Amino acid sequence: MTSRGINLQTKGIIDWESFHSVCAETFGFPSFYGRNMDARIDCMTYLDDADTGMTAVTVAPGELFHLEVVDSADFQKRLPEIFLVFIKYSAFVNWRRAEQGERPVLALILI
Repeated sequence: MTSRGINLQTKGIIDWESFHSVCAETFGFPSFYGRNMDARIDCMTYLDDADTGMTAVTVAPGELFHLEVVDSADFQKRLPEIFLVFIKYSAFVNWRRAEQGERPVLALILI
Protein backbone atom coordinates (compact mmCIF):
# COMPACT_ATOMS: atom_id res chain seq x y z
CA MET A 1 0.00 0.00 0.00
CA THR A 2 1.39 3.40 -0.94
CA SER A 3 0.37 6.70 0.57
CA ARG A 4 0.29 10.44 0.23
CA GLY A 5 0.06 13.05 2.91
CA ILE A 6 -0.42 16.69 3.74
CA ASN A 7 -0.13 18.81 6.86
CA LEU A 8 -3.06 20.32 8.71
CA GLN A 9 -1.79 23.55 10.23
CA THR A 10 -3.75 23.98 13.46
CA LYS A 11 -2.48 27.40 14.62
CA GLY A 12 -5.15 29.15 12.55
CA ILE A 13 -7.94 27.18 14.20
CA ILE A 14 -9.56 29.21 16.97
CA ASP A 15 -13.20 28.09 16.75
CA TRP A 16 -15.53 25.92 14.68
CA GLU A 17 -15.76 28.45 11.86
CA SER A 18 -11.99 28.64 11.46
CA PHE A 19 -11.72 24.84 11.78
CA HIS A 20 -13.94 24.41 8.74
CA SER A 21 -12.12 27.16 6.85
CA VAL A 22 -8.73 25.53 7.48
CA CYS A 23 -10.06 22.09 6.48
CA ALA A 24 -11.74 23.44 3.34
CA GLU A 25 -8.55 25.20 2.27
CA THR A 26 -6.23 22.31 3.19
CA PHE A 27 -8.22 19.66 1.36
CA GLY A 28 -9.73 21.79 -1.37
CA PHE A 29 -13.32 20.95 -0.51
CA PRO A 30 -15.89 21.99 -3.14
CA SER A 31 -17.64 25.36 -2.98
CA PHE A 32 -20.83 23.67 -1.76
CA TYR A 33 -19.06 22.27 1.35
CA GLY A 34 -21.59 22.57 4.17
CA ARG A 35 -19.06 23.66 6.85
CA ASN A 36 -20.17 21.07 9.39
CA MET A 37 -18.81 17.70 10.49
CA ASP A 38 -21.26 15.66 8.42
CA ALA A 39 -20.18 17.53 5.30
CA ARG A 40 -16.51 17.03 6.25
CA ILE A 41 -17.09 13.28 6.57
CA ASP A 42 -18.78 13.24 3.18
CA CYS A 43 -15.80 14.96 1.56
CA MET A 44 -13.14 12.90 3.36
CA THR A 45 -14.83 9.60 2.52
CA TYR A 46 -13.85 10.14 -1.13
CA LEU A 47 -10.14 10.86 -0.68
CA ASP A 48 -9.44 8.00 -3.09
CA ASP A 49 -11.98 8.95 -5.72
CA ALA A 50 -10.79 12.02 -7.61
CA ASP A 51 -13.76 11.84 -9.98
CA THR A 52 -16.17 12.95 -7.24
CA GLY A 53 -14.47 16.34 -6.84
CA MET A 54 -15.01 16.20 -3.08
CA THR A 55 -11.34 17.04 -2.37
CA ALA A 56 -8.57 18.61 -4.43
CA VAL A 57 -6.02 16.27 -2.82
CA THR A 58 -6.51 12.58 -3.42
CA VAL A 59 -4.82 9.21 -3.39
CA ALA A 60 -5.28 6.38 -5.84
CA PRO A 61 -7.76 3.65 -4.91
CA GLY A 62 -6.20 1.35 -2.33
CA GLU A 63 -3.75 3.98 -1.11
CA LEU A 64 -3.75 5.50 2.36
CA PHE A 65 -3.96 9.26 2.89
CA HIS A 66 -1.74 10.50 5.75
CA LEU A 67 -2.96 13.64 7.48
CA GLU A 68 -0.20 15.10 9.65
CA VAL A 69 -1.77 17.26 12.35
CA VAL A 70 0.85 19.89 13.13
CA ASP A 71 1.10 21.02 16.77
CA SER A 72 -1.53 18.50 17.81
CA ALA A 73 -0.73 18.81 21.54
CA ASP A 74 -1.28 22.56 21.38
CA PHE A 75 -4.46 22.06 19.33
CA GLN A 76 -5.78 19.64 21.95
CA LYS A 77 -4.90 21.97 24.81
CA ARG A 78 -6.39 25.11 23.22
CA LEU A 79 -9.55 23.55 21.80
CA PRO A 80 -10.21 20.21 23.51
CA GLU A 81 -13.79 19.85 22.23
CA ILE A 82 -12.89 20.56 18.61
CA PHE A 83 -9.84 18.30 18.84
CA LEU A 84 -11.86 15.39 20.23
CA VAL A 85 -14.61 15.75 17.63
CA PHE A 86 -11.95 15.99 14.91
CA ILE A 87 -10.39 12.69 16.07
CA LYS A 88 -13.75 10.92 16.40
CA TYR A 89 -15.06 12.08 13.04
CA SER A 90 -11.79 11.22 11.30
CA ALA A 91 -12.13 7.67 12.64
CA PHE A 92 -15.73 7.67 11.45
CA VAL A 93 -14.53 8.21 7.86
CA ASN A 94 -12.77 4.83 7.99
CA TRP A 95 -15.64 3.16 9.84
CA ARG A 96 -18.09 4.35 7.20
CA ARG A 97 -15.89 2.96 4.46
CA ALA A 98 -15.55 -0.37 6.28
CA GLU A 99 -19.34 -0.55 6.55
CA GLN A 100 -19.46 -0.14 2.77
CA GLY A 101 -16.91 -2.94 2.28
CA GLU A 102 -14.09 -0.53 1.40
CA ARG A 103 -10.60 -0.17 2.84
CA PRO A 104 -9.70 2.62 5.26
CA VAL A 105 -8.41 5.70 3.48
CA LEU A 106 -7.34 8.10 6.26
CA ALA A 107 -4.45 7.87 8.71
CA LEU A 108 -3.91 10.62 11.28
CA ILE A 109 -0.38 11.43 12.37
CA LEU A 110 -0.35 13.63 15.46
CA ILE A 111 2.89 15.65 15.59
